[in-house]
Amino acid sequence: MSGDESPAARLQALFEGHRLTPTQRRIAHSMVRRASEVPFLSSVELAELAGVSQPSVTRFAVALGFDGYPALRRHLREVAPAEPAADIGSRNEYQQAVEAEIENLRHLAEVLADPGPVAEAGRTLAASRPLPVLGLRAAAAQAHGFAYFAAKVHPDVRFLGEGGTMLHDRIDAAVRAGATALLCFALPRHPREVVDTLAHAKEAGLTVVTVADSVFAPVAKVSDLLLPAAVGTGLAFDTACAPMLLGRVLLEAMCDDLPDAQARLEEFDTKAAARGLFVD
Repeated sequence: MSGDESPAARLQALFEGHRLTPTQRRIAHSMVRRASEVPFLSSVELAELAGVSQPSVTRFAVALGFDGYPALRRHLREVAPAEPAADIGSRNEYQQAVEAEIENLRHLAEVLADPGPVAEAGRTLAASRPLPVLGLRAAAAQAHGFAYFAAKVHPDVRFLGEGGTMLHDRIDAAVRAGATALLCFALPRHPREVVDTLAHAKEAGLTVVTVADSVFAPVAKVSDLLLPAAVGTGLAFDTACAPMLLGRVLLEAMCDDLPDAQARLEEFDTKAAARGLFVD
């Protein structure tokens, strides 16, 4: 693992290639979310963070090929040396939250060094007519933002921002209308309804593309293509700059596969000017 990678990237590289149980994926997910702190947590502290038992943490370390959790922690300290204490202590909690979000964006930039998954997702979404976009609770804002801009270039975008008994019906209606794919934004805390809805979408024949906070998120098992973008956890409510930016990148990739995207944008600008829609 390269010393230039972010702590979260180094952790994800460590987990790749291992068949993890649901409990172990939960531990891995928690470690990625708190990547900079993990090398200094005891097994009991990590268990509390992940909401699992201490023996589960030990079994997790063994599953990764270590003799136990102390060996795993030593390895993490070797590949992720601590930042100077003075640098951390000189910043208040708000600054630290911003710094953590900047780190999440750096990690996203590293992930995008391979544009293949995003390009594949863009092609898949561009080809779906209509295109349902799902986001519930904390993820609703991300999904709504994507749907708002996507509607400028895609002929039929259907935003699904409310749960309830009608949600599966709306998925079925989109399939009957010709939909071939669904885009989901999934962020902590992950509603059970989102997992159930994605499972239903797959059963209905849709290709599920998901933007989530981690490849270990609960929605991974019901997604055909998962694009990770970490959230910040330093404030009372999670921050989601990286998922928002990944959504904009995904929009760009989708536009690349919509031959009339530029013409649609120019048409919108012309009509907006004629209506005096904006005050610039």
